[in-house]
Amino acid sequence: MLSFLLSLSLAQINSVPPPSTEIIEKQEVRPLPGRLDSIPVFNSNSPELILEEGILLSTFPKKGKKHKNAHLNFPFQGRFDIFAHHVAKAATPEDLRSLYLGVIVHNPGESPVKVNILHAGTYLSQPDAPFIDLPDQRNNLFGTVYAGPGSRVTNDILRNHRQSIFPPQLIIPAGESRMLLNLPIPVKELDPPINGRSTLMRLRTDGTIYVASLAMFAPKNEDESERSPTLAEWQNLLKNGELSSPRDKAPTLPENTKKPIIYGRVAGVSQGSEWKASLTDNPQVKYLTIPDPGQVLSYGISTLHRGTLGTKQIQSAPMLRRYPDTAYYAHGNYGVHYNLHLPLHNKTEKPQTVLLSVQTPIKEDTLSQKGLRFLKTPRKRVFFRGTVRVRYNDRQGISRTKYVHLVQNRGEKARKLVRVNLKPNSKEFVKVDFLYPPDATPPQVLTIETMKSVHPIE
Repeated sequence: MLSFLLSLSLAQINSVPPPSTEIIEKQEVRPLPGRLDSIPVFNSNSPELILEEGILLSTFPKKGKKHKNAHLNFPFQGRFDIFAHHVAKAATPEDLRSLYLGVIVHNPGESPVKVNILHAGTYLSQPDAPFIDLPDQRNNLFGTVYAGPGSRVTNDILRNHRQSIFPPQLIIPAGESRMLLNLPIPVKELDPPINGRSTLMRLRTDGTIYVASLAMFAPKNEDESERSPTLAEWQNLLKNGELSSPRDKAPTLPENTKKPIIYGRVAGVSQGSEWKASLTDNPQVKYLTIPDPGQVLSYGISTLHRGTLGTKQIQSAPMLRRYPDTAYYAHGNYGVHYNLHLPLHNKTEKPQTVLLSVQTPIKEDTLSQKGLRFLKTPRKRVFFRGTVRVRYNDRQGISRTKYVHLVQNRGEKARKLVRVNLKPNSKEFVKVDFLYPPDATPPQVLTIETMKSVHPIE
């Protein structure tokens, strides 16, 4: 899975290519206005590769549990999200058992609790969403374009879908538990025998609950066929199990700049489901002056420690709870909704054409070349694959919505998403939004370019 890049050292990710292979864009890069909201996210992504049964992430209280270090004691109430991304692999060629991923929710109170499943999706790498080769851009109006389960699930949630396997509501009686998810990650008949599952849910409760994600190999019936684990079997694992293994590589403190950074993987409760922002010249005005003709302006997206692109802005969601050997921040902001409003303003006396694009420059903390670095011929190292939605007015003033699935390699400048035509002394409002997809590697930028001469809108 390509998201493993987040666990590599800075030197491995950001090796400097020879200058002749680069394109330098001398331009301004601004920090993104706004901030993450305060919605908690149950964030289960470590260990990514599961070879042994056990607890992946538990926010249950420690009381009554055999391995108390596996439980983080964090209650959820009201709005929260669940994100889970894990991979199963046959430990030996003969061991082709299906690994089940379970998400259990518990009501500790004395009255029933309603869990409203607002939007939800879960997909396997195979067969639901294989990592197929796609062009750098493809129209995705109907939501049928995706590559990988992360690409597919974020595409669904962007459209506010709830997959049919999820009920609209789950009622948990007082003092009882229920399974929110109980699905396999099969590897049998796959070559190689490896598979992954990505899950994303938006939920709202009217009471307090605890949540845990667990991994268990499929129990067998008398005829040796596999079956789903029962609620009682999941409860026993939660009570008596320990953290699943093998553990991922432990992170370095992000603030420790004397060592190559290892970001680690996330297992805990992160804070922030949506980054909502209005991109304006400054907080005192309600417009964004477009660049001069021929000039370019970019905003950092999913910037992180040692990858702020000169903005000094860390967008990574903070952790409210975490295990000691897992990431200090939710680097990458997997599943976070970037909801960006651009009130473009043409202050000139001439019509202007503005191009908008999402790009994946070479990661840097400070801009060593006083601008963004791109590769003339990027190698096939996919750093972003997912659907972006753009809403704007076309040349006739008709409101348009475009869904575009993007595939971008490291250092890729990328083609424009849309052209926006602005009359003299006029404003046009553009909205760009997407959920940051699992299996992507930050950072990216949202780029605004004013063309040297006016071109008609497509």
